[in-house]
Amino acid sequence: MYAIIKTGGKQYRVAKDATIDVELLDATPGSVVEFREVLLVNDGASTTVGQPHVPNYVVKGEYLETVLGEKVVSVKYKPRQNQRRKFGHRQKYARIRITQIAAV
Repeated sequence: MYAIIKTGGKQYRVAKDATIDVELLDATPGSVVEFREVLLVNDGASTTVGQPHVPNYVVKGEYLETVLGEKVVSVKYKPRQNQRRKFGHRQKYARIRITQIAAV
């Protein structure tokens, strides 16, 4: 059984016991999070596609930890002025383990 959920403006294909990294959530590590924007559910025999969401389905997961993504390096440069600037950024993500895909 798998589902497609939407969170943080992105879509993720999830299954039970899968681990995903999503945009940072307003929760604490160790807490249970619910994803109510379920776009598709496949139970092996049939597929239910939402219009735009599948009604009465919820995906539950456990917030494991906050992790950092890969470093993105950017450079500013202005010619003939001896002006160069290099800076980086690492986005924070929430690591979630999916515990349940169920009808409400």
